[in-house]
Amino acid sequence: MESNSASLKWPFVGRHRELDEFRLAWADPRCQGAVIHGPSGVGKTRLAEEFLSICSRAGYTVIRIKGSAAARTVPLGAIAHLLPPDVDLSDPIKGFRDVVHTLSRLGGRLALLVDDLHLLDSPSAMLLRQLLDSQRVRIVGTIRSGENFSDAVDTLTGGDSIHWINLAEFSQGQLEETLRAALGGDVGRSAIHSLHAATHGNVLYLRELVHGALANGTLINDGEIWELAEGWVPGTERLTELIESRMTVAADARPLLELLALCEPLGLTESQNVVPMDTLTILENTGLTEVDSNGLRITVALAHPLYGEVIRRQIPAGRRRRILLEQAERTAAHGARRREDALRIAGWRLAATGTADPELLLHAATLARYAHDYQQVTTLLEAVPEEAQTAASRLLHSEALFERGRPEEAEKILTKNLQQADSENQKLTATLGQTFNLFWGYGRLSEALGFNDEAISKCTNPIHLHILRLNEGWMRIMANDPGRGLTLLEEMEENVDREPNINMWMMCTMIGATGLSNTGRTEEAINWAERGYAIHCNVEERVLFPPHPAAQLISLVLALADSGRLREARRIGEQAFNELVAARAPAPRVWIAYQLGRTELLAGHLRAARRWFAESVSLSRRGNHPLAIRAALSGLAACDAQLAHASVAATEIANLPRYPLGPHHMEEPLSKAWLLATRGHLGRARNALAEGADEARRSQHFTAEGLLLTEVARLGDPQRTADRLAELATISDGVFPRARARFAGALASDDPNQLHKVAQDLESMGADLLAAEAASAAAAIWRRSDRSRHATAAAQLATRCSDRCEGARTPLINTIVAPAKLSTRELEVARLAAAGKASTDIAGDLYISVRTVDNHLQHVYKKLGVTNRRELAEVLSQEF
Repeated sequence: MESNSASLKWPFVGRHRELDEFRLAWADPRCQGAVIHGPSGVGKTRLAEEFLSICSRAGYTVIRIKGSAAARTVPLGAIAHLLPPDVDLSDPIKGFRDVVHTLSRLGGRLALLVDDLHLLDSPSAMLLRQLLDSQRVRIVGTIRSGENFSDAVDTLTGGDSIHWINLAEFSQGQLEETLRAALGGDVGRSAIHSLHAATHGNVLYLRELVHGALANGTLINDGEIWELAEGWVPGTERLTELIESRMTVAADARPLLELLALCEPLGLTESQNVVPMDTLTILENTGLTEVDSNGLRITVALAHPLYGEVIRRQIPAGRRRRILLEQAERTAAHGARRREDALRIAGWRLAATGTADPELLLHAATLARYAHDYQQVTTLLEAVPEEAQTAASRLLHSEALFERGRPEEAEKILTKNLQQADSENQKLTATLGQTFNLFWGYGRLSEALGFNDEAISKCTNPIHLHILRLNEGWMRIMANDPGRGLTLLEEMEENVDREPNINMWMMCTMIGATGLSNTGRTEEAINWAERGYAIHCNVEERVLFPPHPAAQLISLVLALADSGRLREARRIGEQAFNELVAARAPAPRVWIAYQLGRTELLAGHLRAARRWFAESVSLSRRGNHPLAIRAALSGLAACDAQLAHASVAATEIANLPRYPLGPHHMEEPLSKAWLLATRGHLGRARNALAEGADEARRSQHFTAEGLLLTEVARLGDPQRTADRLAELATISDGVFPRARARFAGALASDDPNQLHKVAQDLESMGADLLAAEAASAAAAIWRRSDRSRHATAAAQLATRCSDRCEGARTPLINTIVAPAKLSTRELEVARLAAAGKASTDIAGDLYISVRTVDNHLQHVYKKLGVTNRRELAEVLSQEF
């Protein structure tokens, strides 16, 4: 997946709708042409070239015309190369006839690309209009939005015969599609958001930024996805030149542009104090600034974020300092009435002088935290003198450092807070901060619990004891002991306003919903998470942990997926992830990405799952969140194993011990078992799953137990798990546990009718891989019974579902194309033999005798008309 700026190729993607629109318009016999209209840099010319390719394939002869400011001053200058050398245009009628005759000699139909059509001179436009009316020529033109053009150009492009296509900047989805194709791999959602925010979807700017980031090493691939390095600054020399060419406005506009680059947005009145209203109008008309009405206030800002980047680089240090200080004084003199003014004043003074009033810095840091600007929080607090620091400011500082992936620095500050605590409240706050940092920052779960236990043993205050027990409760749940953790959380107050520590209430609500889902109480979990999110939104400014309301949706996605509401889980998870990206809240993003990967894995959408797990791994590594890495790596391995990428899965599993055990490690046997299965060790795979299920059962992690037991059934031993899955269906709510139980029961009883019915139910839930497996098993049974009509219907269902599973290769799904007449056991033996395993090894894997293995193989050879394992492998070449 390596790439560099020199070799990067930009494919044409993201404009499928426009291409389809053009094909439809061009096919209309009344069509005389198409015009692409849009702002500079959105790819009008590139799209027009694609249009011309379509025309060329349809038999048109293609000719290119380029409008320009220089050619515009010369009559017929743009189309001079089309005119016969001896044409006499003093007689327009004869001259026109000569031009038509010349073009007709080119043969066939003509398609003219007129780039920058708005720059055509009037005679050229009039002549082209006559050519269109002669039915010999069609045009494909580009026009930059906001440009004025002559009446003749208006006549040329007007009327129903000219189809207009308005081309907008790329959406995030289009930008992602383009980057993935250009870079040859998946791109992190954070990088997509940053690049879209920097470019506003302008394709020209995007290309320059990506080339620049590749060249300076700030756009990097970690082996899975492309991501921007921390501290990436958008800009290149060529981009600066491109943007500067747009800034050729009146000289008196420069002071306002510089002020906006450093201090935007500004009020309209403030802006008028810097430049005249006429200049403001010119700036807006040329697309350099935007005027926005926000309630009663009208503000002015630069029209594109890259304009500010370019202008800031050109401001000398002395003038920058003067501009910042003067703006700070003006804002303060007007009373700093708006909520964000304190943050802006502190930031301006700090940037100008390296210092500011400590009280102002502390206030500004608090505002920056609620804007989730953790970089700004640390910048402001590091400027506060030590003597002015407080326990609250240190806690704020430690949180910002944790969110930025710097737990070691956070621990030093928290240790100082604990050492300097001179009240019971301060000691409690410091203890909670320490356990949080140990648990999430380092993944040292037992140490965090021990630290909390020690505090409990010394605590005499009943309220503080209550808070410490709740603190233990959420940690127990996340340490995969949900039964014990939920018991501790029973002390929680029902009403958030009655709970003495609002941070603890919000944390316990979020993690409590996870515990409820783990124990099979998914409906309660969904209610808890939805209520927690609604309350968190209302009290956000009073909450430090969790850092953003959308963090509550992590548990909601988990519970929805475990319940069987997979599509809803996907929709809410993606919305939450985008919200967290926009809010610059990094830590919760790690877990939302993981939950989305898990949701897609449960659905059987293996490549989509893989992308989200890779995103989680990348974010975890960059943000130093070790607890999530192991879970996400395990998810990656489970996907790769079921995609038959054994070596990749083996590498991922080998890396697991490097990271601490954390949430979801109960599901880790799933990845290891599928690797064993991929290598043909089905018996060992089932045993590993069963052992993991037993461990989950002991800790009341019933959801993980049900998942692992279902895998045992998928890998060929449903009789071993059917009864327990039926019990779990009575313990756990939601449609998923019941569907799993019916799936295993139908496999165990070889009941094709039940398998077909459960396949339909699983498909309606969105569990496509399980649905495909159930349907393919039903088809195989019906084929053996010579019930071809039923078998065909089941196979069609299986194929439809498996097509959504992105290349999954599992034993059951492969029965869609399995040879007819083979029993399930015969097919299992045949696959292992085709993989090169000796009869003794097959017997050990399947817990049958060697003689039984050889008997099965003889039956297989007879049914398939083969005589040895090599021929068998050829017949089963498409199999698992």
